[in-house]
Amino acid sequence: MSHPATSAAPIPTPPPTTATRYLYLARHGDAGHEGSVLSDAGRRQAGLLGRRLAGVPWDVVYHGPLGRAAETARLVAAELDGVVPREAEWAGDYVPYWPERAELPAAQADGMLGFLGDPEPEEREAGPRLAREAAVHCTGPVDGPDPRHELVITHSFLIGWLVRAALDAPDWRWIGLNPGNAALTVIRYAPERPASVLLLNDMAHLPAELKWTGFPKQYADEFGAYAV
Repeated sequence: MSHPATSAAPIPTPPPTTATRYLYLARHGDAGHEGSVLSDAGRRQAGLLGRRLAGVPWDVVYHGPLGRAAETARLVAAELDGVVPREAEWAGDYVPYWPERAELPAAQADGMLGFLGDPEPEEREAGPRLAREAAVHCTGPVDGPDPRHELVITHSFLIGWLVRAALDAPDWRWIGLNPGNAALTVIRYAPERPASVLLLNDMAHLPAELKWTGFPKQYADEFGAYAV
């Protein structure tokens, strides 16, 4: 007796175990000489940054504990839909890595070490510890099938450190990777791929008079007029 042919049921494809993380990094708005409260320019910068980011499906927005970062986060979040920023100590203002003289280019070592100063033991321990916490919280692919979009409103040093790490540059090379106030950097962490720096120090959302703050005036004078 013959039997009708049957086809095996398709084997379901398991969902992926990890997905892409999009990490958006922004330095706080202008606060004069790094004060606790934003200047008028800084508040304008924060609002414009928020408008640029309004279409992103945010999973979380973090900010550092200092006033200038917290105020920036509030103004950015006011332009977003239903986002409540979260304070994180690891998003604060600290030196993420203290280089030894032997690591640095001989011609620049004095200037770099002079810039960093002579830290107390507690400061030398705290910075690298917080940088490790930052890496745990906001780098690498994410668990589960869905991509994740995270924004961190922070300070110059942490942004430089995370960009350096994404590029596998030497540990000391965070020095000199300086973002402007309210400039946008985006790093993509995809499964089974190296990290990709998609945007770096992007100020396209800012008018000319609000660009290049947070840098020595020399930057704007020498280069800002030619930047688009």
